[in-house]
Amino acid sequence: MILAAGRGERLRPLTNSLPKALVEVRGETLLERHLRALASAGTETVVINLGWLGEQIVECVGSGSRYGLNVVYSPEGEHILETGGGIHRALPMLGAEPFLVMNADIFTDLPLTFADLGKHDAAHLVLVPTPAGKSSGDFDLVDGRVRNGENPELTFSGVAIYRPEFFADCEPGRFSVVPMLREAAAAGRLRGSLYDGTWSDVGTPESLTALKD
Repeated sequence: MILAAGRGERLRPLTNSLPKALVEVRGETLLERHLRALASAGTETVVINLGWLGEQIVECVGSGSRYGLNVVYSPEGEHILETGGGIHRALPMLGAEPFLVMNADIFTDLPLTFADLGKHDAAHLVLVPTPAGKSSGDFDLVDGRVRNGENPELTFSGVAIYRPEFFADCEPGRFSVVPMLREAAAAGRLRGSLYDGTWSDVGTPESLTALKD
């Protein structure tokens, strides 16, 4: 699943007329880059949630056939559901097995492969070194387990593998996945890995300009 419903407030005015997933970096939109990477990794079906200017995404991607993918859509209309709510809404399209979720607004060369989940693991998070300029990290990684910390050193990349059961007790509506991840980390139910290659959160005009330089 690719999370592409957000407004991209920090990228305005560019995103006043363009969904952030269709922002171009080095001659290709972020979304197209992700779709090509997913196809290269052997993915067959991709769910994309839609919100702000979602019709432009449908027009650009269509069925996904030109990428060698079957792309289906989970429209959220004007009531964007955030990360947790968006994933929960799309669960019927995602099947009964663990699935990969990634944010549309990242630029990365991260290999989009599946990591094994242990019997009691709710998810696997890919973490990255905290970028300069970010006040603090999100999590720590200790012996392959994601931990909460007082001064966490690593940042959640926006790429994760989830069990569908992780969302089983959630109610439909707007909510973030982050509190759920923190609870799972505290319970020792999050696996993780560190990726120290190319990765950027394309969240501001400054970060976008840096990628184009």
